[in-house]
Amino acid sequence: MTLAYLGLGANLGPARDTLAWAIEQLRAVPGSRVLRCSSFYRSAPVDASGPDYVNAVVEMETSLCAPALLLAMQAIEQAGGRLRPYRNAPRTLDLDLLLFGQGRIVSAELEVPHPRMDQRAFVLLPLSELDPALVSASQLAAVGKQVIARL
Repeated sequence: MTLAYLGLGANLGPARDTLAWAIEQLRAVPGSRVLRCSSFYRSAPVDASGPDYVNAVVEMETSLCAPALLLAMQAIEQAGGRLRPYRNAPRTLDLDLLLFGQGRIVSAELEVPHPRMDQRAFVLLPLSELDPALVSASQLAAVGKQVIARL
């Protein structure tokens, strides 16, 4: 089993309900088990437009390889009504594979650790809530001016 951390976000429709639904869908991924979920956070869009996001991070164990987990996550996004009209478009649901064990993956489809997670308070704060050892004080300070609040 591999320990993975997934970022969740939504800023269209009933975002909190959508994240709760997505967590339930993640609980049903074969060979995987959701261990914990952070609090939900409201954050302003970063490098994007639209309404504020609701974000969270899920910690899970999985026997799936990273590409298979990514496919399961993309299927959940599709079932949640995710459209990709343009880069960083507002979205009904966004699931990102942030960390996959100690692994480092760089491919056309997937990069782990997530390449922009260090730049985003909406990832670092909920991730540090689940495991403070994964996020340094300097990382948190670097995103300290981003608007975010625990819900």
